[in-house]
Amino acid sequence: MVWGMKHRTPTLHISTRPLLGMAAASMALLMAGCASNGMVAGGKTAPPARQLQVCHAEPVQIYIGHNTVASTLETIRQKSGSYLLRVLREGQPATMDYNQERLNVITNDAGKITALRCG
Repeated sequence: MVWGMKHRTPTLHISTRPLLGMAAASMALLMAGCASNGMVAGGKTAPPARQLQVCHAEPVQIYIGHNTVASTLETIRQKSGSYLLRVLREGQPATMDYNQERLNVITNDAGKITALRCG
């Protein structure tokens, strides 16, 4: 370095428009790759989305006191409109996540239904 001369760093003036255009084009390509055309592996069409089946516990309260045989549980599930049915013993630990499509059937040690709740 020569004494008396100031050291300068070159300043680059870059326009942001081309960079924004490239970023937008990249995002469009990424999003297009995630889009579905209704086809699944093997060239088959994907099945249509399942309709939401929300639980309604009120109509099935008449089953409190009944045994938990498979045919009764299926009837309860259908009449409640729920997609899922979960049988739990009184006091049994269970996940606390709320699922609007699930009916919880609470039973005692004798296998009798003591409560029916959605969630």
